Amino acid sequence: MDKSGRSTSFDNKKVPMNGLARNITGSLMAIGLLSSGMLCAAGAAQPAPADAASAPTGSTPAQLVDALNLVFGKQTDNRAVHAKGIVLHGRFVPSRAAAGLSRAPHFQKDAVPLTVRFSDFAGIPTIPDNDGLANPRGLALKFQLPDGTVTDLVTHSFNGFPAPTADDFRQFLIALGTSGTGVAHPTPADTYLAAHPIAKTFLETQKPPPVSYATLSYFGVNTFKFTNARGVSRYGRYRIIPQAGEHVLTAEQAKQAPPGYLADEIRQRTAHTPVRFRMLVQLAGEGDKLEDPSVAWPESRTMIEVGTIEIVSVAADSNAEQRALMFLPTALPAGIEAADPMIAARSASYPVSFSRRHQ
Repeated sequence: MDKSGRSTSFDNKKVPMNGLARNITGSLMAIGLLSSGMLCAAGAAQPAPADAASAPTGSTPAQLVDALNLVFGKQTDNRAVHAKGIVLHGRFVPSRAAAGLSRAPHFQKDAVPLTVRFSDFAGIPTIPDNDGLANPRGLALKFQLPDGTVTDLVTHSFNGFPAPTADDFRQFLIALGTSGTGVAHPTPADTYLAAHPIAKTFLETQKPPPVSYATLSYFGVNTFKFTNARGVSRYGRYRIIPQAGEHVLTAEQAKQAPPGYLADEIRQRTAHTPVRFRMLVQLAGEGDKLEDPSVAWPESRTMIEVGTIEIVSVAADSNAEQRALMFLPTALPAGIEAADPMIAARSASYPVSFSRRHQ
């Protein structure tokens, strides 16, 4: 049970879920995203924030986190989104082609230490791994550079984002957070999704639960400008491909999977062999939108393999370490620059969430 004493059930196990989370659950069930095993408690709709009726413009970092809290409930001990996760350690080994793309320190010849956090999507720390709200999965990377600084990369397991800008994303969250059981149709979510097909596609086309965090591809949906030592610049987006291949559970396997199977599986996997991913950069082509993460670029675009992610161990105290971790997409070294305004908006919101979970 949560602090209010409310709970819901999933496959006969108790899962904390507040009224705001029930709202998004109801909305997503209406469009068929959640698994049939999810039992939603009916209840009155949560009130919208005072400015929810108007389209947000110039959303502040606090407003973005507030919108996430509207959907999943206010977090005081966990992240506002991607609350459930596990921390691991390893290294990044640059490829021979990496330095030709960027002069960034970790793209040169020497391997650098790496901290990795895999996560489920929802801002619910006890979300079952086989629940629809656990998608998309997250993969965040912290590269420890030779000069003692770090650079971060935040990715997820869907090639795209539900909204083109931070303001649109906040509007999307408000629509979901003010919908659900007990709200007259069309709900705010119904109206928003009817007018925003990309957001609807994002919700409806997520992958089934994976066999492992190690058997998913992850996408850096935002665009960066990469500049090499000769001053040549190119624009690109990250893509991280599992060496083990992509593998997801069947419907029956997903139904029977324990709620915490992904953390257990990655512990067992790394105990026997390193987990490896190929890290690539997809280069922009003519006409590709650099500032709109909701639109995936064509698969025909050139890919440059910039290195290998090698994960060798789970953190000794993963819970303590992930509580102390904060990933900032704008923590960038010379040779890599943000080319999408959403990078700055996302990066500014993370310290707000971090401070709230340390109050």
